[in-house]
Amino acid sequence: MRSHIVGCGSYLPARIVTNAELAERIDTSDEWIVQRTGIRQRHVAADHETTSVIGLKAARAALADAGMEADEIDLIIVATATPDHTFPATATQIQAALGIEGGAAFDLQAVCSGFVFALATADKFLASGAAKAAIVIGAETFSRILDWEDRTTCVLFGDGAGAVVMKAAPGDGTLADRGVLATHIRSDGRYTDKLYVDGGPGSTKTVGFLRMEGKEVFRHAVVKLAETVRHTFEETGLSGDDIDWFVPHQANRRIIDATADKLGIGHERVVVTVDRHGNTSAASIPLALAEAHADGRIKRGQLVLIEAMGGGFTWGSALIRW
Repeated sequence: MRSHIVGCGSYLPARIVTNAELAERIDTSDEWIVQRTGIRQRHVAADHETTSVIGLKAARAALADAGMEADEIDLIIVATATPDHTFPATATQIQAALGIEGGAAFDLQAVCSGFVFALATADKFLASGAAKAAIVIGAETFSRILDWEDRTTCVLFGDGAGAVVMKAAPGDGTLADRGVLATHIRSDGRYTDKLYVDGGPGSTKTVGFLRMEGKEVFRHAVVKLAETVRHTFEETGLSGDDIDWFVPHQANRRIIDATADKLGIGHERVVVTVDRHGNTSAASIPLALAEAHADGRIKRGQLVLIEAMGGGFTWGSALIRW
C-alpha cells in the first residue's frame, strides 16, 4: 500500500508586512534582511485568525482540490508549534469544524520539521491500513511568539497554513509507484538552546518568545539536511539528478541554495517561497507544495523531495512520486 497525495490547499492571512515596514520599527533595512535571508515580506494573522482557523481554511481548500468530502477522512494530523490552546489539540478543533465525528485527530510538534514528521506519521497509518484517508496540515501563527524588538528573529517568520489530502492505494512496491516512497526523520535534543521558546506552561507559565543562535542553526541545517536526503538516495539508488522538484523548508534562501548545491539539485528545480512568506515553520512546505501544484509546476508522476529542520533539533525528509 502507498499513500498518495491527492489534494493540496493553503491559506495566507491578508495582512502583509514588508521589510520596509519593519525598518520603521526596528534597526534594520530591506537590504540587510534580503541579503541575509532572501525574505522581502511575510503574512501576519489577524487577531481572530488562530492556528485552527487558518488550518481549517487550508484543509477545506485541500479537500476541494482532491474532490473529496470531509466525511471520507478518518485521520487528521496538525503539525504546529503554535496551537490555539495547550489542549485540546488544534486538530480536534479542525475535525469538529469539518463535521467529522469518526477517526482520530491529533497534533504533532516538531517545530519547522513538523510537516515532514506528520506526513511520515500519516504514511505509516495509511500504508498499514489503519486509516484510509488523511488530512495533514502545517499551520502556524508564529507572530504571536516573536519578540518584535529582536531584529535577529522577528524579521524571519510569518504566519500561514498548508494542507495535503492523502489516500491509501495499492502499489507494486517499486520506485515507479505513485505516493510516498521513503521517509526519514531524526532528532537530537543536545541542541535545544540553539533554537527554542523561552517559556511554556510547565516552566514559566507563560507563552515566551522565540530565541535563536542564527549562525549555529545555519551551520547545522546544511549538514543535517543533506545527511537525511543522502539516506534517501542510498535507500532508493537515486541522486539529485533524478529529482524533478525539491521543496525544502523555507527558512532562509542561503540555506536552501547551499543544501541544493550539496545534493546536486539545480536551482531551477527548487520551489522557493521564502521571499514572500518568510519562515512559516511547519506550514512552509505545504504552502510551497500547494503553490507549485496549483501553478502546474509539479505534475503527475514527478519525483518531489521535501526536507526540513527545526528546533530541538529535529530534521527529516520525504520522497514522493506525485
